[in-house]
Amino acid sequence: MRQALFAAALLAVALAQGDLAGLIAQGRFTEAYERGVREATPQALVLAAQAASYHAMYVAKPEEKRAWFERAEKAASQAIAQDPGLAEAYFERARALGRLSQFKGILEALAEGLAPRIRADLEETLKRKPDHAGAMVALALWHFELVQKGWLVAATQGADRARVEPLMRRAIELEPEAIVHRVEYARVLAAWGRKEKAREQLETALALPARTAADRYEKERAQKALAELR
Repeated sequence: MRQALFAAALLAVALAQGDLAGLIAQGRFTEAYERGVREATPQALVLAAQAASYHAMYVAKPEEKRAWFERAEKAASQAIAQDPGLAEAYFERARALGRLSQFKGILEALAEGLAPRIRADLEETLKRKPDHAGAMVALALWHFELVQKGWLVAATQGADRARVEPLMRRAIELEPEAIVHRVEYARVLAAWGRKEKAREQLETALALPARTAADRYEKERAQKALAELR
């Protein structure tokens, strides 16, 4: 309870100051992106990338999503160019590239070498920040998505189904109150036919407190996914 109140207090301060993280937490994604690009420091560009990805994921119209993920990738790449040691920049670029690959289709994505680029960025994130739970989930999904495309794609890209669950479980162990981790793990479990385990993760996600706009959007995803399991 005290931890939740403390987190809420920090968020209130951040919002009052109008900082970039506070704008993102409030769901003012386009405002945060524009401000981050204007400020153009490595940290600001990372947050601009995060804001652009969140806007694409949660708010943008279907025809706008690709352009927003491209903005996220550009901002993250600019951050890396300025500060090659910034773990979060590699994570944000990997997230943007991962989403962009969904728009390009398997053949185009493979031709452009997106899969190894995404994996390299995630592994760089974990090299610089070994307990980065978000990167663990993203890497788990990298293996999962490629395995789902068939053994030939998985084999050529080095994807391994056996790595998916250990990464997911470790991420949840590190951040047990992160709603998004449980929603993504449930998606994997449901795809593998383990519906009861998926339901457990979704119910836990719905019981967790939503402290940010992204949390609220993830709860909506969890509610929809739970309904589809029944």
